[in-house]
Formats: sequence, C-alpha cells, structure tokens
Amino acid sequence: MKTSVQFGEQLFEALRGRHTITPLIEQSPELTIDDAYAISLDFLARRIKDGEKVVGKKIGVTSKAVQDMLGVHQPDFGFLTDWMFVEGDIDVDAKKLIAPRAEAEIAFILQDSLNGPGITPEQVIAATEFIAPCFEIVDSRIDDWKISIVDTVADNASCGVYVLGEARADPRGLDLPNLRVTVEKNGEPLSEGHGHAVQGDPAMAVAWLANTLGAYGVTLDAGDVILSGSVVPLAPAAKGDRFEMTLHGIGSCVAQFV
Repeated sequence: MKTSVQFGEQLFEALRGRHTITPLIEQSPELTIDDAYAISLDFLARRIKDGEKVVGKKIGVTSKAVQDMLGVHQPDFGFLTDWMFVEGDIDVDAKKLIAPRAEAEIAFILQDSLNGPGITPEQVIAATEFIAPCFEIVDSRIDDWKISIVDTVADNASCGVYVLGEARADPRGLDLPNLRVTVEKNGEPLSEGHGHAVQGDPAMAVAWLANTLGAYGVTLDAGDVILSGSVVPLAPAAKGDRFEMTLHGIGSCVAQFV
C-alpha cells in the first residue's frame, strides 16, 4: 500500500496542477478512515508549507440529499485555509477549480474553542459568536467525483473554496433546525431546505465535528469559521453562473463564478 505521504503528494500536485487522480480506494482498497485522515493531514501540511494558513474546519455530506447524490453515507470533515476564502467573485481559473458544485450552508464563527470528545450542541451554541449565510464550493481531485468516504476525507472533504455573506446573527434564541434557506441559480428558483437537513440541527453537526476531530487531537479554535454542511442538494457550477442563497430572517450570500 502507498503511504500517506505518497497519497498526500498526489493530492497536493492534483490541487496545484488542476487535475484529477484515480480514486485512492482503487489504488489501495485496504485504506481505512484513519488512513484517510493521515493522508488529509499530509495534504494539509503541504499546503501550509506552501504558505496557506488554517482558518477553520468543515463538515460535509451531512444531509441525505447530498449523501444520496454522492453515494457516501456518513459525514466527512476537513480544513479551511485562508486561500480557500473568497471575497467577491469566484475566479474559477485562479482557484484551479475542476468540477465545482455549490452548497448553501450555515457557517458558525467561534468565539471560544471546542475540544472534543464530549461536546454537546448546547456547548456549540455557547462557543459561537455568530452564524452567517455561506456558500461552500465543493470540488474533487478524484476522477469524475467517484468518491468513497476514504477518498473524500483524504481529499480535504472535497472542499474547494467558500464565500461568507455579510449578515451575522447571534444563534442564542434562534430555532436553528427550522431556519429556512432558499437558493436561486441565475435568477431562477433552484432549491430550498431547513437547518434540520443537517443531522437534525446544524449545532449537532458542529458538535459531531468537534468530537470526531477531537479523537485525532484536533480542536475547533476561537476565531475559526466552521461550515456545518449543506441544507440543500449541491448544484454544478460553471463560469458565468450566479447563485444566491437567502437564510430567511438573517441575510443572504452570493456566489458569482467568473
């Protein structure tokens, strides 16, 4: 079996070279989730060495709609870096996106750290300064999005870039599971969903992330942006597309591809 270093190098070269690779699980069918996490950390270490800085974490594949679409039936997790944060339009070429798809999410911006295991949704709310409307633009360095859970975990949870809307809201007192999200693509209604599409409650999803990463010695840190997972089916995106999500009662976020 190839080592985590070899797989990490493959993924890093695919990211920087804007190309895909054979699914890792096909290259080494014996790979486990723990192996995938080790690959993910090697991939991340290469990005940090190349000048990127970790600014948050993400949970993905949380809703049944997305799980069914990708054929992955448990959540995944990854890291956000400053290079992945986009203000304004998303330059597909500059960010070397291969096959991007847009996900409407609720982002949590932490004021206190969370160190799992044992974190509860109530502790997540207490540690959160604001929530915000968000688009995560997922992308895959794996051929034709043919991913297993091992592939997506190793590939930094298939994350490309993300955009935050300007609106901020204190989550205390909000009914997060019933927050409504609607999405338009190029001015036409595309999809809608509610917070409960994400493991029943977005705060529950963030608690899962804190506890899962905590088992590997990774914390959710004060100041981190945490992406809690898509509340609607993800949608293919290309140059010229404009997506707008409304987190009703809070605000909106736009992802414009150029």
